[in-house]
Amino acid sequence: MTRVIIDGDACPVTNSVIELTKGTGIFVIIVRSFSHYSTVMQPAHVDTIYVDDGPDAVDYRIVKLAKSKDVVITQDYGLASLLINKVHIVLHHKGFQFDDQNINTLLEQRHTSAQIRKSGGRTKGPPPFTNQDIKLFEFHFSTLIKDLI
Repeated sequence: MTRVIIDGDACPVTNSVIELTKGTGIFVIIVRSFSHYSTVMQPAHVDTIYVDDGPDAVDYRIVKLAKSKDVVITQDYGLASLLINKVHIVLHHKGFQFDDQNINTLLEQRHTSAQIRKSGGRTKGPPPFTNQDIKLFEFHFSTLIKDLI
């Protein structure tokens, strides 16, 4: 059985995933820290797991939960690198798939940016997430769902 696990603390496509998986038989697990607690009632195919607010607590729980048939949605390059060879697919919320070809470049870019900031420099952050980004994610995720069911 395929599940979708969402790194849920700052995921802008959680609602899209929930809507697109309704009636598919795909179960969704949202993993969040207690500082992102929500009282929103979710549909029956969605479960939310809360973990402590410690550094990387959500990541550790996702790694522990993840199985070979799962799809994980995260923007965290470090978490993605841990899961690429463990789960079926690791997907960024902008719709692209993390894989062996792009993860090293992404991690190197992250490291370089951290070094620049550490030495007092400034780096440009990601552009704001737009409605067009949501539509692009939904397109890629819908295609993925069709392949899974």
